[in-house]
Amino acid sequence: EKILRTARQKKLTYKGTPIRLSADFSAETLQGRREWNDIFKNLKDKNLQPRILYPAKISFKYDGEIKTFPDKN
Repeated sequence: EKILRTARQKKLTYKGTPIRLSADFSAETLQGRREWNDIFKNLKDKNLQPRILYPAKISFKYDGEIKTFPDKN
């Protein structure tokens, strides 16, 4: 916890790109995230900057606005 907190405060980068750190997730959360793979790939192909949020939500930027969805429906 202390290492993650310190790393986030220092805003680590690699070749100018921010490094995002996250905690290890449970098998249930990881399975929930796997279910988003097809949708995530389609959004990425359309350059909509998708993100998977904790625990298993997806968000993306569309027309300058961030959209967040808790399930596939």
